[in-house]
Amino acid sequence: MSVVLLIIIGAGAGFLATRLMNVHTDIITTVAIGIFGALVGGFVLRALITVMGALAGFVGAVLGAIALIWLWQKYGPRR
Repeated sequence: MSVVLLIIIGAGAGFLATRLMNVHTDIITTVAIGIFGALVGGFVLRALITVMGALAGFVGAVLGAIALIWLWQKYGPRR
């Protein structure tokens, strides 16, 4: 079942990618592009999540502080 699902998702991803990049290929090449693209994209995404996992707390804290400063400047007391 997972192989069939991978082919279906690969076909969709390959079709979308070839249309976005304006590349005209046959069905087999489109599916292959989608499947291999999913493998490469999944690997890169997992690597980024692993690296960012260590920094996620810090990044979240900085983003939260930025949001708080923005809210303070926008709705805080005026001088």
